[in-house]
Amino acid sequence: MHRSAAFVIPAIFLSASVMAAPAPVKVEVLQTKLDHPWSLAFLPGDQGILITMRGGQLRQWRPGKGLSDPITGIPKVWANAQGGLLDVVLAPDFAQSRRVWLSYAEAGQDGKAGTVVGYGRLSDDAKHLEAFKVVFRQQPKLSTGNHFGGRMVFDGKGYLWIALGENNQRPTAQDLGKLQGKLIRLTDQGNVPPDNPFVGKPGARPEIWAYGLRNPQGMAMNPWSHTLWMHEHGPRGGDEINIAGKGKNYGWPLATWGINYSGLPIPEAKGGKVDGTEQPIFYWKKSPAISGMAFYNADLFPEWKNKLFIGALKDEDVIVMSVNGNTVTEDGRILKDRKARIRDVRVGPDGYLYVLTDASDGELLKVSPAR
Repeated sequence: MHRSAAFVIPAIFLSASVMAAPAPVKVEVLQTKLDHPWSLAFLPGDQGILITMRGGQLRQWRPGKGLSDPITGIPKVWANAQGGLLDVVLAPDFAQSRRVWLSYAEAGQDGKAGTVVGYGRLSDDAKHLEAFKVVFRQQPKLSTGNHFGGRMVFDGKGYLWIALGENNQRPTAQDLGKLQGKLIRLTDQGNVPPDNPFVGKPGARPEIWAYGLRNPQGMAMNPWSHTLWMHEHGPRGGDEINIAGKGKNYGWPLATWGINYSGLPIPEAKGGKVDGTEQPIFYWKKSPAISGMAFYNADLFPEWKNKLFIGALKDEDVIVMSVNGNTVTEDGRILKDRKARIRDVRVGPDGYLYVLTDASDGELLKVSPAR
């Protein structure tokens, strides 16, 4: 849950009063009755889309055929509060391996849970996920239901990136011996690259690339700079966008532009700017509860070129941002009239924007500029 708070507005925040309204959009509802969908991945050719449901189902949607029965072979997930089946991405060599990667919440022996990542082979008929193998576990397991993170990205350079929440245990984000509140970098086979920044350092986990995260909910490769961008929920205020840097500290909970939901300061916080921590390239004074992230680099709709689309759960909208190098400005919102929590936003291979709404009767939407 996010609520507004009063802050000084820095240069990286653009007041809604000066935003130009984006052009109207056309929305096509492709599928309804999705039970809290979390993520989607585009299968090649006419095979459609894989969609995760937080309760533990992975299903295939195909044009003209609709939604498949649940795919079997999915690992058991811990589906409580924010936990469950989370992200789905295809291996870069999916055409040969048919390997599908999943992130999800897994229970520990003490009733707490953590984020897990693994892969299985999607059968030729897309009905089964075969020989599922876990390659990564967030340790220790500390979540009682909050802040799992779970977004994954293959960067095209042989690496898999995993963004992890701090399980609502704030100090762990600064503890390099724990995997809470971290950005993880693995090979596309799930191994630790030898050039990760904390490899060989006593007391530090070698999987870590960066740290000081709260609850990352969106991540994508910038197609123009070829850098990894990620965003995360702040507490009451302070949702932010960051560019992932090797060994960097993104501040939480020492540096934050937000306060506690109670209205009191974060106990560990030392201010919005703290020496040794990175400033976001953009943050929101009032938290939209951002989720999902997609750069538009297709040719189909020139008016969307160099735009960044971000879903908003609390604000029930899709935020449109202009990207100029490492500077972003908010242009406005495009789905407010639907009054739906937006969980994921992706650009399809056809150049359209695809959106998942988070509800017990969630929808898959296909969005384009109205012409």
